[in-house]
Amino acid sequence: MSELIVWTYDWVPEGPRGFVRDIRLRWACEEAGLAYSVRTVPFNDRGPCHLAHQPFRQVPFLSDGELEIFESGAGVLHLARKSERLMPRDPLGEAQTLQWTIAALNSIEMVTVPWWFLEVTGVKDNHLTDWLESRLDRMESILREREWLVADRFTAADLLMTDVLRVAKLRSFGDRPATESYVTRITERSSFKKAHADQLAHFAAAD
Repeated sequence: MSELIVWTYDWVPEGPRGFVRDIRLRWACEEAGLAYSVRTVPFNDRGPCHLAHQPFRQVPFLSDGELEIFESGAGVLHLARKSERLMPRDPLGEAQTLQWTIAALNSIEMVTVPWWFLEVTGVKDNHLTDWLESRLDRMESILREREWLVADRFTAADLLMTDVLRVAKLRSFGDRPATESYVTRITERSSFKKAHADQLAHFAAAD
């Protein structure tokens, strides 16, 4: 079996620590019981070598032998194909995992990230707020009716949806008890705690 390598920055400022998206790949490997190592690219010198692996100078990217994948969602789905713990093998369960994975990244994160960016920059009138509120309200309605997004158990879809929703500013925006319960319960998983602690330690060691 080829070695899985999760690539991330050698260092980042304190603000994004715990949220740099290599945590998604670390977490997926921990959930699936897949052995992996972590290697780095420079944060301050994102040159041609970095671009050869990630065309937008971001992280993470994933190496699996000769295969390389950039974008955290693509990496998580690649890992999900290696383990039924992350994605059911029946056609319905697989299709629903794929659709909710894409929903987390496209229907939810595409709204939450620009909203959050405008909020932290101190914009006086964030025109994305109504859009964000409608998406979060829909998720609240869905999570009020189910414990997991797919197959009555944890999957890669829950991993990515939780990572999108766990941002503190989102969690404090409005009163959504079902969503908060969902995020709290999933981030209490030992696999998430280990991935989170390992990422924090990784960046702290580079200070």
